[in-house]
Amino acid sequence: MSSVKSATIVGAGIAGLTTALALARKGIPSHILEQAPALEEVGAGLQLSPNASRILADLGLLDALSARWSEPDHILLASHTLSPLASVPSGKAARSRWGAPYGVLHRASLQAVLIDAIRQNPLCTLTTGARIESAEAARALAPSDVLVAADGVWSRLRQAVPGALPARYSGNIAWRFLVPYGLAPAFLNSRAVTAFLGPHAHLVAYPLAEMQAFNIVAIHAQADAPPEGWTRKGDALTRGRLQDAFAGWHAGIRRLIEEAQNPMAWPLFGCPDSAWTDGKDMVLIGDAAHAMTPFAAQGAAMAIEDAALLANRLAGTTVIGPALRQFEKERRERAEKVRSRGAFNRFAYHARGPVALARNLVLSLRKPEQLAGDLDWLYGYRTPD
Repeated sequence: MSSVKSATIVGAGIAGLTTALALARKGIPSHILEQAPALEEVGAGLQLSPNASRILADLGLLDALSARWSEPDHILLASHTLSPLASVPSGKAARSRWGAPYGVLHRASLQAVLIDAIRQNPLCTLTTGARIESAEAARALAPSDVLVAADGVWSRLRQAVPGALPARYSGNIAWRFLVPYGLAPAFLNSRAVTAFLGPHAHLVAYPLAEMQAFNIVAIHAQADAPPEGWTRKGDALTRGRLQDAFAGWHAGIRRLIEEAQNPMAWPLFGCPDSAWTDGKDMVLIGDAAHAMTPFAAQGAAMAIEDAALLANRLAGTTVIGPALRQFEKERRERAEKVRSRGAFNRFAYHARGPVALARNLVLSLRKPEQLAGDLDWLYGYRTPD
């Protein structure tokens, strides 16, 4: 029988909410502490690949998600001139090959499904307006056997883990905005996730059925980190740097960026490899543990995988410290492999000159089924018992 009778979770993002549901499925109650006074529907679109949707299906959420998301038929790669480069079959092919769907939806939609499930589950409780600045404060407010820090890339609780390192700027900025279907250019495919690749930058587009709009993410290299006080809306200078990053691109993409309504910018930060647990009763998960840049579109998926494995390890243990260390060991191996894939994608997506030509040639020689096979290790992942 598990020695874990209860858990405290700091942060009501994807990592925290999913962890509470995964623990409840194992019979372990949890209390979530969230600093926001209300859980507002914020954020942008996200991709839920089969390794994540499989876990959400196990939690009984697939029907609710399927009512909100789209399942693209393909994942496409194209050049910055709109020339097609490669295609990975998704849609029905994803369900067949990887045993779970590939869905795209707004982050607020996923959050709403998770919150609704939390509110219906008697083993999950949630307190909003609880600003937690330290592990001691969390333990005092909600005493439990395990403290789970799911408070994101700027985690306050990270400082309570010996050896944990702060987040670092990656050298890239992501701009996110929506384009209504009725205003979208013809080159945006409503049945696909499309990544347009170019020198030092790339742009991803996919449909959000519940918003009746395309989600656009434009990522470009920027060596210097934005100054303190820089706003997510940016200013004339940062908007100008965005347009400069895509200056040599197809006119349609340049126009898309120039006419973007209310684009929001996020400097991309990642967590260096360091400790996730104090070895006693506290563990970091999600972005608090291993925030990574979105070049493999796995940020949300990694948080969801964390939740599933943490619940499995806590449900089967009589000694908490070793269970947390085992969780860290297993998840570190997985996260580092995904991080390496993201680093490779960054190199390939932002290539220029001869390297870009070589990339295009290699992709042209690869059949869609071969490209899908390259992703079996990622999308076919199943949480160890």
